[in-house]
Amino acid sequence: MNDLDLILQAATEAGELALSARESGLKIWSKDGGSPVTDADLAVDTLLKTELMAERPDYGWLSEETADDPARLSTRRQFVVDPIDGTVAFMKGKPWFAVSIAVVENGQPIAGVVHAPALDETFVATLDGPVTLNGAPIAPSATGELLDCAMLGDAKMFGHPAWREPWPAMRVESRNSIAYRMCLVASGAFDAAIALSPKSEWDLAAAELICRRAGAWVSDHKGRDFAYNRPVPTVPSLVCANKALAPLILSRVGHIELP
Repeated sequence: MNDLDLILQAATEAGELALSARESGLKIWSKDGGSPVTDADLAVDTLLKTELMAERPDYGWLSEETADDPARLSTRRQFVVDPIDGTVAFMKGKPWFAVSIAVVENGQPIAGVVHAPALDETFVATLDGPVTLNGAPIAPSATGELLDCAMLGDAKMFGHPAWREPWPAMRVESRNSIAYRMCLVASGAFDAAIALSPKSEWDLAAAELICRRAGAWVSDHKGRDFAYNRPVPTVPSLVCANKALAPLILSRVGHIELP
């Protein structure tokens, strides 16, 4: 079984487990730092690690719900995984969560799956194959103006008085899962997604490949590319957009110095 088939099968099983666990009732607590986690997050993580590492014992492992092992840094390939991206939506009974799995080699994703089980939506990409949603090809929108564009982000952020130039009126919505937001841009359902706060490699890896293969732009707010399997697996921000809007967004946010 090739890497893509392997992670696709695992993501599907993980999605079924997540939905079943939610129906049965979740145990919820707070991690260090205050973000919520459920027993389903851990169960899905265990399932994925057990299945994937059994098939690829020489791969490294990086997951939100597994203590980081620096041994991954010396492996040829790595699984970069968010068992349930969008835990807040998941635990509140909303559908905006996803299982995100990427295979990374030389710092870049080479296979990726983002599976939203409550929506029955599965985004898939490889470096040299088609990028699809439920088997059908996808592409970003052609929107060329920020005015009235469909934007994923924090409406309060866009309305903050400190911007050098006020943002035009946009149709701003929110989705808890970062990976799913990016896939919505890749598929043209939204025009762009912006997050001016740190994101983790497991939020981004699979979705970045899907976006790039579809023809969308992905970078941090200063236009810098991402690399994966780094010692500290975080990035400062995210700009994901169709390629017409990306320069318009970067010109507005690139001057910001984030902590």
